[in-house]
Amino acid sequence: MDKNKLPMRTGVGIIVLNNKNQVFVGRRKDNPNDNWQMPQGGVDKGEDFITAMKRELIEETSIKNIKIIKEIEKIYQYELPENLVGIIWKGKYRGQKQKWFITRFLGQESEINLNTKNAEFIDWKWIEPKLLPEVIVNFKKDLYLNLLTEINLVIG
Repeated sequence: MDKNKLPMRTGVGIIVLNNKNQVFVGRRKDNPNDNWQMPQGGVDKGEDFITAMKRELIEETSIKNIKIIKEIEKIYQYELPENLVGIIWKGKYRGQKQKWFITRFLGQESEINLNTKNAEFIDWKWIEPKLLPEVIVNFKKDLYLNLLTEINLVIG
């Protein structure tokens, strides 16, 4: 399969900060090693980015109480490694182009519930932003380094 003939999937990503400026990360059900990621997902047909972001966040974490701090202007993207092309997203895409949002969690931690209808995470935690590139799968490391720069612009 020539991966370059496949399109990029349009998605959103959500950086959720707590009141200590730590970032929410979840451990994926389908990759339970010690890899963690921020909530993210696809944009449904006819959906705008903000609607998709809020829906994905609720679907993956049950989090509803947020304030959008910043909609990141740049669209970031990543390519899947060869061994995952044709497997993830039913083989329709070679990677993702994503609109990212930085949000502030305003709720209580009891609101966070990973046991959702289509659960993607099996565990979650708050981490210092600087640790993001160390906990993500290798093929998303550059993306997370860019996001870390965006986070640091907001939290100083």
